[in-house]
Amino acid sequence: MNIFDSHAHYDDEAFDPDREALIASLPERGVSEVLNVGASFEGSLRSVEFAQKYGFFYAAVGIHPEYAADAEEQYLPKLEALFANPKVLAVGEIGLDYHWAENPPREIQKRVFERQIELAQKLGRPILVHSRDAAADTLEILGKYRPAGVMHCFSGSVETLREVLALGMYISLGGAVTFKNAKKAKAVAAAVPADRLLLETDCPYMAPEPNRGRRCDSSMIRDTAAVIAALRGEEVETLVGRCRENTLRMLGL
Repeated sequence: MNIFDSHAHYDDEAFDPDREALIASLPERGVSEVLNVGASFEGSLRSVEFAQKYGFFYAAVGIHPEYAADAEEQYLPKLEALFANPKVLAVGEIGLDYHWAENPPREIQKRVFERQIELAQKLGRPILVHSRDAAADTLEILGKYRPAGVMHCFSGSVETLREVLALGMYISLGGAVTFKNAKKAKAVAAAVPADRLLLETDCPYMAPEPNRGRRCDSSMIRDTAAVIAALRGEEVETLVGRCRENTLRMLGL
C-alpha cells in the first residue's frame, strides 16, 4: 500500500521510547507519506524538525484551541516564519474545542482560529480543522472565510458532512470509524464523495480495531481503510490510493 497518513503526532511523548525505530519501519509497512501536525508551538517546531529529518514526512504548524490563551501574543507572530521551509504545507491543527471546561474562553478560541485562517489564506495554504462540541461556531467561521482544507477526525452527521462539502473542504476519517458503536462515522464513510476523503490516524490516539486502546501508528490506517472500503463496496488498495491522491492534491504536492 501507499498510505498517506494525513494527520499524525509523532512529537507526542508516547513515542519517546522508540520514535526513531518506529518511524524508520513505516515505509516497509506500507506508509509512503506522513503529515506531522503541530498542536502547540513547540509541537509545530518539532513537526518541522521531523520534516527535515525524514524524507517522507511533511509538516503542518498551528495552535490547537487548547493552547489558544497565550497564542496571540507569543505564538501567532512566529508561525508565518516556519513556512520558509518548503516542507511546511498547512496550518493546523486549529479550530474550536468546547468539550473541556478548562480550555480557554470561547471568544479567545474563535479569535485565534480566525487569525490562523487568515494566515493560511495569506499564504495560500490549507487548514486542518479540529472541532469538538463546537459544530455551529466552527461552521459559522468556516462559512465566513471559506478556506481550503480538511475537517480532521470528522465526527459529525451526514447532514453536517454536506455543509462541510458545500464549503469545498475535505473530510478526514480515522480509527473511530472501526468502532462497533460508530454509526454516524460509518454513515459518513459511505456518503463522502470519493474525491473528498482523506485517511488519518491522529496517532498515537484513536487506534482502530483490532488495536483499540493501544498506541496507534500510521501503519494501522490499513485497518481503518478496510472498514471504509467494505462500507463503500471498494477494494482496499483502490481506496488507499485514491485517498493518497486526494491528500497530495489538498496539500499542493
